[in-house]
Amino acid sequence: MSDKNRSEIKFLVELDENRVPEKLLWSAQDGGVTLEESKAIMLSIWDSKAKESMRIDLWTKDMPVDEMKVFFHQTLVAMSDTFHRATGDEKMSATMRDFCDYFAEKLELTGGK
Repeated sequence: MSDKNRSEIKFLVELDENRVPEKLLWSAQDGGVTLEESKAIMLSIWDSKAKESMRIDLWTKDMPVDEMKVFFHQTLVAMSDTFHRATGDEKMSATMRDFCDYFAEKLELTGGK
């Protein structure tokens, strides 16, 4: 192993007999997180060789639909913010935020973010 600094994030997925997630746990030692439970995980990974994203989308079978809608809304808002920080593209970031507002309105979300 090199002497570079490293940080590790781990996900533990407990499955039922049909391989459906029953429990999702995650740890990030640098962030002080140890086996914290979650109901859903959405992870995107960029494959620069293939020039495409890979995804892992998991949620437990007891994830309430109303919470999933809020989770999606908050994820879309965060993606808008990340897009702005990564690209500096004000116009498209604003367009994305407008869509987030529309999304929340159509799903009748209150207090989403």
